[in-house]
Amino acid sequence: MHVRRVNIHPEKFPVTDCYPFNLPVIRDTAGLDFTSPVTFFAGENGSGKSTLLTALSYACGIYIWQGDTRSRAVYNPYERELYFCVSVEWADGRVPGSYFSAELFQNFSRIVDDWAATDPGVLDYYGGQSLLTQSHGQSLMSYFNARFSIKGLYLLDEPEAALSPRTQLELLDALHRAAGNGVAQFVIATHSPILLACPGAVIYSFDRIPIAPVEYRETEHYKLYRDFLEDPAPRPRRE
Repeated sequence: MHVRRVNIHPEKFPVTDCYPFNLPVIRDTAGLDFTSPVTFFAGENGSGKSTLLTALSYACGIYIWQGDTRSRAVYNPYERELYFCVSVEWADGRVPGSYFSAELFQNFSRIVDDWAATDPGVLDYYGGQSLLTQSHGQSLMSYFNARFSIKGLYLLDEPEAALSPRTQLELLDALHRAAGNGVAQFVIATHSPILLACPGAVIYSFDRIPIAPVEYRETEHYKLYRDFLEDPAPRPRRE
C-alpha cells in the first residue's frame, strides 16, 4: 500500500449544516485504514462515497480533470472543501496518482487527442490508438490496461458506469493483476457487485455510521442482485 490511512478532522469543518459537512457518515467517522491493495467504497447514492474519494484525491495532490463548466442555479461554496479537513498517512512517501471518473473521461479523451495531433507518441501511454476512435468501453479498457502497469495510487469513481457486465469482468481481472504486482493501489467507489468481488479487497460500507468494513455477501449490492436474480419480478417501491 502507498496510502495507509486517511484521517477526517471534524474540528476543522467550516460549517456543520451544509453538504458535505452535514453528512453523519463523514462527521462521525474518524478515518479509514487501507490494508489491501484494493479498497472499495460502497453505499447508496448520496452516501458520501464520491465526496470522500474526491477529497482524498486533492489531499494526495492528485489533479482531477474537469469537464465543461456550466452555470448552476444553486451554488454550494463548501462542496469541494472537505479535503482541507482530511490528512493522509503515506506508507513510504508520496507516490504519483490519478483520479478517474466516467463522466469526465470523454473530456480527457479529447484532450489526449489534441496532444496526439502534435505528438502521436502520446497515444503509446493509452493503448496505442486514439481513445476517441474506440467504443466507450474499449477506450476505457485501453486506458486502464495502459495505466495500471505504472506505480501509483489509482482513485476510481464508478468506473463501471459505461461498461457491460462482460467488460466489468475484464476490469475486475485487470484490477486483480495490477494489485498483485505490488506497484498499484486502488481506492474505488462503486455500485458494481462484479467489481466488489475482487479477491482480497476491503469493502467499506458508507451505509453504516461510522463507515465500517463489510463482507462481500453482506453488501446491499450483492443481496439486491442475488434476490433479483432469484426472482426477477418488479418490486414495489420502498418508502
